[in-house]
Amino acid sequence: RVPQLNDDHYCGTLLLSFDLRKKFQHLFVQSTKSGKQMLMNEIYTELHITDENLERTVTIGNLLELLPGQDGSLRSLMMKGVSGIGKTVTTQKFALDWAEDKVNSNTLFIFPFTFRELNLLKGKKYCWLDLIHHFFADTKGAGTCSFDKFPSLFILDGLDECQLALDFHNNEILTDVTDSASVDVLLTNLIMGKLFPSAQVWITTTPEAAGRIPRESIDMVTEVRGFSHPKQEEYIRKRFRNKELASRIISHIKTSRSLHIMCNIPVFCWITATVLEDMLKTDDRGELPKTLTEMYIHFLLVQSKLANVKHHGRSETDPIWSTETRTMILSLGKLAFEQLQKGNLIFYEENLVECGIDIGAASKYSEVISEIFKEDRGLHQDRQFSFVHLSFQEFLATIHVIVSFINSGINLLSEEQSTSKQSVLTTEQSEVSQLYQSAVTKAMQSSNGHLDLFLRFLSGLSLQNNQELLQDLLKQSGSSLQSNQDTVQYIKQKIRENPCPERCINLFHCLNELKDQSLVEEIQQYLSSGCFSSNKLSPAQWSALVFILLSSENEFEVLDLKKFSASEKGFLRLQPVLLCKVWSRKLSSMPRSMKAVKVSALYVNKNKIAHLHLLFFFRLSSCELRPESLEALSTVLSCQSSSLRRLDLTNNCLRDSGVELLSAGLESPHCRLETLRLIGCGLTWKSCDAVAFFLNSQSSCLKQLDLSMNKLQDSGVQVFSAGLESPHSKLETLRSAGFSKASHLAAMLKKGLLDLTNNSLEDSGAKFLSAGLQSPHCTLECLRLSHCLLSERSCESLASALTSQPSSLKELDLSTNDLLDSGVKLLSAGLESPQCRLETLRLDCHGHTKHLSHTSLFISLESPVTLLLSLFSSIIIIN
Repeated sequence: RVPQLNDDHYCGTLLLSFDLRKKFQHLFVQSTKSGKQMLMNEIYTELHITDENLERTVTIGNLLELLPGQDGSLRSLMMKGVSGIGKTVTTQKFALDWAEDKVNSNTLFIFPFTFRELNLLKGKKYCWLDLIHHFFADTKGAGTCSFDKFPSLFILDGLDECQLALDFHNNEILTDVTDSASVDVLLTNLIMGKLFPSAQVWITTTPEAAGRIPRESIDMVTEVRGFSHPKQEEYIRKRFRNKELASRIISHIKTSRSLHIMCNIPVFCWITATVLEDMLKTDDRGELPKTLTEMYIHFLLVQSKLANVKHHGRSETDPIWSTETRTMILSLGKLAFEQLQKGNLIFYEENLVECGIDIGAASKYSEVISEIFKEDRGLHQDRQFSFVHLSFQEFLATIHVIVSFINSGINLLSEEQSTSKQSVLTTEQSEVSQLYQSAVTKAMQSSNGHLDLFLRFLSGLSLQNNQELLQDLLKQSGSSLQSNQDTVQYIKQKIRENPCPERCINLFHCLNELKDQSLVEEIQQYLSSGCFSSNKLSPAQWSALVFILLSSENEFEVLDLKKFSASEKGFLRLQPVLLCKVWSRKLSSMPRSMKAVKVSALYVNKNKIAHLHLLFFFRLSSCELRPESLEALSTVLSCQSSSLRRLDLTNNCLRDSGVELLSAGLESPHCRLETLRLIGCGLTWKSCDAVAFFLNSQSSCLKQLDLSMNKLQDSGVQVFSAGLESPHSKLETLRSAGFSKASHLAAMLKKGLLDLTNNSLEDSGAKFLSAGLQSPHCTLECLRLSHCLLSERSCESLASALTSQPSSLKELDLSTNDLLDSGVKLLSAGLESPQCRLETLRLDCHGHTKHLSHTSLFISLESPVTLLLSLFSSIIIIN
């Protein structure tokens, strides 16, 4: 129960609102001449955010709300997204909107914390009230009220930067908000709901760090996926008042596919806009950058030029690399590399000293190039430093590696470094090649890909044009650090050697930085030639195909995988595309019918390639799938971000062992499959146990199941009928064959469609079904009894069912049964009943009636029933 508010409480929340408006109403935006403050509400551009479990688009307005009809409460939210995707700005915009009474008006207090700030309190003890007053001094106006009694929201931004232990298993349990403990203990108890159980908690993190929070402590997970292409343009037009400049920037971004995709990440869009603003304002600008490395080189040049003008008293026409600027960049490069090696993203005084930087110089650097390097100070003047974005750390680390090699011949990436000279090398071509090969090897050995961007930058910096842009910084003295062709060949060799396309994707990005498109062009030629029948793709070509699928937008319209003569290999190698998240926003506006792939053909929008992560329909019919394929497919089904709704495995010899492998994915709480076709898969009654289990699962979403052309027998149907009767079963349509006892299917009469084609039910089975159709609990709308050995006797019982009060049946298929005229006459009595709601009836002309013009069946046609009469191979439709 919420206690009554008094004047102190109102005062506290008003002062907090004022403080948050003051703190977040402006966003610093860098321009080519100087930084400027822009109003958050003017520059903020909506990001694409999705709910991982419910597949809905989330906005700031409904971020912390349950959908209509959802049970329970939403206490804890985890927002995931790669670095620079916009998580922090989203929390700031939300806090500002709350302060301006635009969202969550029922929440009395919002407390936005960052883990960067909380890191500075490591080892200190607080109670929650003191901690809140520590960061939000204005809340002292609320007196000593217990915030746990009021609707509150705690925002914890940047879990990936948290340097606290967060030991959920061993930390002390607290239930009183006045108890003092370390910040680590306070946080774990807050997140678990031991403290402030009625408050909401919003945590932001990168995907890699998400596992630090127990899944049971999180009620909902959302993912920030960056800008859509229209939002890219919107952001740039908001950023630049000059409409012509904005249009030129947008046009250039669209000329490069990789640049266009890269700018879906807001931080890259900001960097690109800053660089292009500077270059498009000058006539003598040279070729505009299109690769990641080129863009970061030019961004560094822009920032260094600003530093010379603002802090070193020079003009824009003076040489960029003054002694002060060069010293600063090289010092930060050393810091970036050494801390990257240790996995550190935040640095303290001791880290600076190790790299020969005193804290005063570091503070000055954060002022001079504040868009690359920054300093954070706690309330007690505790200091910590970091690069504005991880990519800046990786870029400057690359420069340090190159400069070290040029100046002293040291290969910092070599595994064989002596303790004295660290493997001092000459600058001969072979040793230059070794530098790049060492980088490729280290990056490929990384389990989490933390050196991927570093390798891309190193690849790009091996080009002569890029080195010339930094020549005064590198001071090559005529020596060459180019090893383009050797590096290209080595990367291609690694692609050929590595059977996993997922690990090769970054190597293709490296080839792009080296401006070598040969492998991609090769596979594109195959795709466009149509001559696939005699070509089996090599591992390198398969990796190139995956790269194209992940990065292309308009390369082709139809991809025929069967023509590659390796359908199962193709499926396994396409798994990174199936699990990919990066492009899911590209399908958010596509019609549902376009979100389908078949091994026979991949249908895509004319301008956008279908991103397989958001597949609704995946057909793998007649593909001779083996166990490893089924394990991979099971992984896709159980993937938390999978959107697969329809799966067709028709005519694959899965057998019972295959269903068992597949069932691990089907039983996953993340599986959202609605349609499963297992036609002609060699299943026996043994598979029915697994089928029953996942039908009975509380999380099962399966609505349509087709088990036709399998030898399930009566014993098998009896087994999985238990799953049909489960209150958790959502099955609406069942197609099956190979049994004779209709009594096992009583539960299906409460569903939507029952297809019993090709079952030996005979008249006794039809009689049982008819009795079930007359039940007030029966909701069956479609019943198919084709090829079921029925005679005229079945028509009497079915006619009785059609006249039942009420009859839900709308479609009845009795084709290919020996009903005769007498049976049809019996059936017509049911059709004449006012209780009959049948809309479609299928019969055989040649099998049962000789005098169609005379039969009383046509009396029933005064009602709106569609009669489909199969006459030999023709179909006659009578309305």
